[in-house]
Amino acid sequence: MANVLYTNVRIFDGSGEHPYLGEVLIQGNRIRRVARGTRSIPMNGNTVIDGAGATLMPGLCDAHTHLSWNNAPSLEALITLPPEEHTLYAADVAKIYLDHGFTMCVGAAAAKPRLDVVIRNAINKGQIPGPRYLANCPEITTIGGLGHAHPPHIAHEGLNFGLVVNGPEEVRRTVRTMIGYGVDLIKLNLSGEELTNVGAEESPMSEEECVMAVREAKRRGRRLCAHARSAESVKMCIRHGIEIIYHASFADEEALDLLEANKDKHFVAPGLAWLIRISNHAGEWGITPEKARSMGYHRELEIAIETAKKMKRRGIRVLPGGDYGFAWTPHGTYARDFEYFVELLGFTPMEVLVAATKTGGAIMGAPGELGQVKEGYLADLILVDGDPLSNIKILQDKKRILSVMKDGEFFRAPEANRPGLRVAV
Repeated sequence: MANVLYTNVRIFDGSGEHPYLGEVLIQGNRIRRVARGTRSIPMNGNTVIDGAGATLMPGLCDAHTHLSWNNAPSLEALITLPPEEHTLYAADVAKIYLDHGFTMCVGAAAAKPRLDVVIRNAINKGQIPGPRYLANCPEITTIGGLGHAHPPHIAHEGLNFGLVVNGPEEVRRTVRTMIGYGVDLIKLNLSGEELTNVGAEESPMSEEECVMAVREAKRRGRRLCAHARSAESVKMCIRHGIEIIYHASFADEEALDLLEANKDKHFVAPGLAWLIRISNHAGEWGITPEKARSMGYHRELEIAIETAKKMKRRGIRVLPGGDYGFAWTPHGTYARDFEYFVELLGFTPMEVLVAATKTGGAIMGAPGELGQVKEGYLADLILVDGDPLSNIKILQDKKRILSVMKDGEFFRAPEANRPGLRVAV
């Protein structure tokens, strides 16, 4: 495509610095020049987008993404779609993420072994639109752990929510198989979940099984993440170098001390949206607030909020990503996380947007190329009608996202006839 020049835009560059009026020149798939003020960069030969003061900022990152979660009301219902329909569904979700301004997504588990890989490959080949994506495997769990779901009288692995292992050798085989399928990440279920038969404060996977998974993944250059709500499961992540920690609701002071001492090695995505929505907004699917309270979710939500606040104060990298894709956390509502971080965790809008952009580039494994409006970085940009630093909720309104660019190409170009915007070639 032709070079693109954004002019008269308010640049939020992702660094944490205050936004400024300026211009950004895109050549190919890279940001070639960033300038303060207007009329600093020659317009000749460029497609010029006069943003009329709209905010130009890096594309957003969701650190806990499930492209193949199908807005289902139970864990088991996530796996019942036939693979053909499930692939099409996941492709649609990839498009939804991009359409809402999320150009970076960290896969947090797939519903079927190759679903994430197939979607990632199709995105990278340009066959379907979608964010930059780290593909994951289904959650690896133990007998009796979160994801071991088949009924006793029908012992069929296809009825399990996760890949069920028993002992280090089965872990080795499963991790090697998933790597053979082409995943970027390996997901371990180190703790339970109150919605299931194993509690959130339980840690069913053994030390030996965890060590084997980490050893086999790192031998092949793969990264790991874990469902880790319990204090012990968080400590296992730190002891064994599991980089991405999901939830960490019940991390105790010892776990927080360990996290703080290793804060440059780990990322935490607490997934608050899941806890908030199942606690208060799942009555339509049989989980009334009273039932959620009896299950322990209200208690966990209160503890998880306080734990995340402590992590923020200790300088631990906490990122948005709310476990979207369940009936009560439907796809397309991803930016609710930003509001939750501000209203519940004490993040400023600046802090949560840096977490969703600059720190997002780091969790994607490309801190020098993604997550900032900076010369030499990849051109993943969104143009926003208004100032998210003044009103973080505007990112929840897709209409306020005027354009989405990924890798220097418009997924959604700004409307030339929109009042206040001007596009000229």
